[in-house]
Amino acid sequence: MFIMNRKVHTIDATDKILGRLATEVAVLLRGKHKALFDPATDCGDAVEIENVDKMQVTGNKMEDKLYRHHTGYKGHLKEETLAHLWERKGPREVLKRAVWNMLPKNRTRKHVIQRLLFKK
Repeated sequence: MFIMNRKVHTIDATDKILGRLATEVAVLLRGKHKALFDPATDCGDAVEIENVDKMQVTGNKMEDKLYRHHTGYKGHLKEETLAHLWERKGPREVLKRAVWNMLPKNRTRKHVIQRLLFKK
């Protein structure tokens, strides 16, 4: 058993594209950049994002990208565009959802996303 030293990586999101920034953050959160990476252990680092408001979205994604969720009732599939989510919840939630969907769908996911920090 080894002791995992966690670092805090600070990333400036100014003029960075949403998807490329999210993949960079997901790799750091999982710890795939480390030589001792093990998919079964939570060995990733913390990531602090600065200037999330200045992040870029390319193309027509603001109007075309849809976030869907089902309430559980018949016919209650809710849709929301990226622009509406950005306006309602802010760019932090947009980036957090992008990173969330890039993490593995297992029980470590909720612990890994807690190391995603935002700075003003």
